[in-house]
Amino acid sequence: MKSIVKQPAALAVIAGISSLTFAPSSMAGIELLNVETDKGNTKVVLGGYAKADIRHVNGDIAYQDYWVANFPGGEPIETSHTGFNVRESRVNFKITHGEVSGFIEWDFYGGGGNEVVSNSSNERLRHFYITYKNWMVGQNWSTFMPLAALPESLDFGGPHVGEVFIRQTQVRYTSGNWQFAIENPETNGDGDNGTPASAVGGTGTQIDRDESIPDLVVRYNHKADWGQLSFGTLLRKVDQGGIDETALAANFSGRIKTGGKDDFRFQVSVGEPGRYVAAALTPDIVTTPADEIVVEETTAFTVAYRHFWSDSWRSTVFYGAAQTDVLERERSHWGINLITDVTEQMNAGVEFGEYAIDDSNLDAISSVYAQFSLKFNF
Repeated sequence: MKSIVKQPAALAVIAGISSLTFAPSSMAGIELLNVETDKGNTKVVLGGYAKADIRHVNGDIAYQDYWVANFPGGEPIETSHTGFNVRESRVNFKITHGEVSGFIEWDFYGGGGNEVVSNSSNERLRHFYITYKNWMVGQNWSTFMPLAALPESLDFGGPHVGEVFIRQTQVRYTSGNWQFAIENPETNGDGDNGTPASAVGGTGTQIDRDESIPDLVVRYNHKADWGQLSFGTLLRKVDQGGIDETALAANFSGRIKTGGKDDFRFQVSVGEPGRYVAAALTPDIVTTPADEIVVEETTAFTVAYRHFWSDSWRSTVFYGAAQTDVLERERSHWGINLITDVTEQMNAGVEFGEYAIDDSNLDAISSVYAQFSLKFNF
């Protein structure tokens, strides 16, 4: 048996998996093990990053470490708060043996601890999946989610309000430009609009006991010298709260090269995507003013432009928004940043932006934020 252990270098590229924001175009891992036997080659690669955020939020919407599409607290709260955290940091391992590979990753948004003494944070499982030839099985980004269209941002995930952003267990098959998947079904909401707007997921009567049909996703990806385009469709069964319907949604996205390293990114989602789009914006099932229980419709979009001032300095300006049909919720998030590569593996940046809520049942409110981030990729 021949065993080879290599030191840190650009030995493995884990692109679009361990990081979606504030990262170079590829991430180098640390190859911990490279063993060749008569049964094949086995490699173990350590990856991830350490990220420290300093964030100030001021306005009428309560402080959050990052914005999604929710209404924290459910009412306007005069806010002027500065927070420090490292919870976006993450660690992952990729293990490859022949044609089979496994990937597992954690971050530290799992709750726990307090800011009085320990400031501890529990780990949270992000990804855990197996790939073999054209198959991928396990927890990963949804096949409905267009990774290439996400803006580079310091705010964790960027403008969630306009994005498809979801991880879950699934079975995916890729054939050329086509991807087909069955994914974990989950219906959020049973028509009770009294559920807090800040709730993510559900308990009790919100959980559907009859989810027997998986969500179905089909995506087509087209890549060319000028960039890439992608079109995804989502088919879900919504069977609870007194209704039995098939919900359909579509997403169109792209990343277009505009000269040099610059690019324009966009995505648009329409239909009845529910929890897949604009995290925490709305439950799947809502009640109309006429007391009719229906599946909520959502329209959401994100646009972003990234410009390189030099090889080591770049900026992204982005805007995302979403609105619902029945509940008449309308929320948006814009931001602009400046990021520099301090070293090949370390970035630093500042970002300014605003998260706004303009729902029909209250006056328009917003909070502005400023964030400094330092990130070390390994």
